[in-house]
Amino acid sequence: MGSMENGHSTERRFGTLAVHAGAPHDPVTGAVIAPISLSTTFAQTSVGSPVGLYEYTRSSNPNRDNFETAVAALEHAKYALAYSSGSATTANILQSLARGSHVVSVSDVYGGTHRYFTKVADAHGVTVTFSPTIELHVEELIRPGETKLVWIETPSNPTLGLVDIKAVADIAHRHGILVVVDNTFMSPYVQNPLDHGADIVVHSVTKYINGHSDVLMGVAAFNSEDLKERLSFLQNAIGAVPSPFDCWLAHRGLKTLHLRAREASKNATAVAKALEASQHVISVNYPGIDSHPHRKIAIKQHRDGMGGGMLSFRIKGGQTAAHNFCKYTKVFTLAESLGGVESLCEVPSSMTHAGIPKDQREAAGVFDDLVRMSCGVEDAEDLLADVLQALEKADKANGSA
Repeated sequence: MGSMENGHSTERRFGTLAVHAGAPHDPVTGAVIAPISLSTTFAQTSVGSPVGLYEYTRSSNPNRDNFETAVAALEHAKYALAYSSGSATTANILQSLARGSHVVSVSDVYGGTHRYFTKVADAHGVTVTFSPTIELHVEELIRPGETKLVWIETPSNPTLGLVDIKAVADIAHRHGILVVVDNTFMSPYVQNPLDHGADIVVHSVTKYINGHSDVLMGVAAFNSEDLKERLSFLQNAIGAVPSPFDCWLAHRGLKTLHLRAREASKNATAVAKALEASQHVISVNYPGIDSHPHRKIAIKQHRDGMGGGMLSFRIKGGQTAAHNFCKYTKVFTLAESLGGVESLCEVPSSMTHAGIPKDQREAAGVFDDLVRMSCGVEDAEDLLADVLQALEKADKANGSA
């Protein structure tokens, strides 16, 4: 997509932007990679006149600026703001709403988002209504004058349900309501929600953008000047900001996002097909294959109809088999989180989504036999062999139980 350079529009593609956006050479030393600026404060030549752009690191610092510039370029946004975690990003956006505001959200959201919406937002007078079928019901859930935000996660976590962003945005915008899309699962490489009508796109940078399981961070990107004013005020006032070192690391990770996302997507497609063909599996949730109920949306919203690196499946043999499968994998590590170079697996009902009441969990498709997998960038053959042997072992353990 185009970016501005010296007042002229340049058509740079994703990989080029990933490597070069927010990465100017150091004018003093010529350093190709920006130094890490750890100083918390910056000298002033006279009262109120700092030497450069910076005064105090919570308000802004060079590494955070560089990273935010890069994310904005990749999400086709004018602005991006980085936070200390994905959850802090969610909190900052919700804190920007006045008391008495109402939010409509998809039901199948990240556990931490669900926790914030149900346990924290209420304390500052913001109520949230959840819908399992937001495209069909968003209009009737809107409370005139009160509803300020529609929150979408697509694909959803962990059942990989898709939402047609444009369909929901068209309805919300008719009522003057902002649309936020959590794009963590797809990353800016596979999906750009602002292009489909979203007002704000958020990410847990911890996942695909950083991509190496060594940084905790969040980011929001958007185009509106009004949002820039409101959200950057809160970013500074609340102060849940990432360190310059973490910004430097995340920016370093982002430069290979396109390579990692392509490989993860290729690997997940191979694993999803193998799972679908296995007699030990009830069903597979993966938007990159034709059996997915929302495949048409994936083709419309995702780059080249890619499915990304995340999938989930229901294993025969119930919760015991799900737990055993994760115990028997050797390449896939049993751990929470996702989006790193290494492959991970987990059982959402007992781990990431354990805080959601069982009836609500199952209504959203999160059964005790559901396994969630994050495919990394290892060799597909090794991932396939690992999955197949773990399925066999889990089945045998169940048979002897």
